[in-house]
Amino acid sequence: MAAEGNQTCYEGSSVQSFQFYLEQSGEHKAILQCVQNILPGEFKRYKIGAGKSSLDVLGVGSGGGELDAEMLSLLQSTFSALPISADIVEGSTQLMDNFKALVAKSDNLQKIPFVWHIMKSEEYEKQVKAKGFMKRFDFINMIQMLYYVDDLAETIKFYHSLLKNNGRLMIIIEADKGGWDTLWRTYKKELCIDAITEYRSSGDVVACLKKHGLKYEEHVIPNSFDITECFSPSSKIGERLLNFFTAKDHFYQSFTPEIRAGILDLLRNKCSAEKDGKTLFNSNLSCILVYA
Repeated sequence: MAAEGNQTCYEGSSVQSFQFYLEQSGEHKAILQCVQNILPGEFKRYKIGAGKSSLDVLGVGSGGGELDAEMLSLLQSTFSALPISADIVEGSTQLMDNFKALVAKSDNLQKIPFVWHIMKSEEYEKQVKAKGFMKRFDFINMIQMLYYVDDLAETIKFYHSLLKNNGRLMIIIEADKGGWDTLWRTYKKELCIDAITEYRSSGDVVACLKKHGLKYEEHVIPNSFDITECFSPSSKIGERLLNFFTAKDHFYQSFTPEIRAGILDLLRNKCSAEKDGKTLFNSNLSCILVYA
């Protein structure tokens, strides 16, 4: 979830750290299962493609494109007669290149014209407003990226304004009162000092949607993974996980002994559950579908 240092997107060593976390956590697999279960029925039920000659999709903070590719494939299979276009907003050049490589290997994705915007979401917003022309979209996805925006309410308001009739904005974010939420709110003073200055979870997004009177539905994405290695000081896997959890290059050198001990105690006793001798971190997410 967290980028390292002062970055607001993944570059260099933080890309490897992010990929390592995905391998350990199974996060993309959990999100993919949710998307496959929910989106086809959602697309048909609310007639996203009704009366339209094409479908326009916007991915914001799409990373390496693994999840966007799956959603685009779902749209292609659901609306086989409609051409699809995709705009992608991603601040990491490295991850954008990974996305382009993914497209190059897929016959189905090569049928879709892509417009690549290598910039942060706020920069895209400024660019759109400066042009005075707003391209509108049938489906917008924002997966695990709202931690890095300056103004949560304004960001949601802007991207919601880009939806066409019957369109959907899909936000995926860490679940309220999940493991990440507990860790980052408890140690806000020590952790919210670099790329993430204000931690957010699904509870913050839902509160924002309610305040603005936007209609939505929320789906829990259950996920947990083994972090037992975090409690073995000699474990390289454990240390890499702790680095990612705290958005630091070196967990053991970044905090006082008291803070380190407190974080480890919290991870074990408040963020996780013990099962079959393993410590399983609660990494539940929330999928929030916002109506146009």
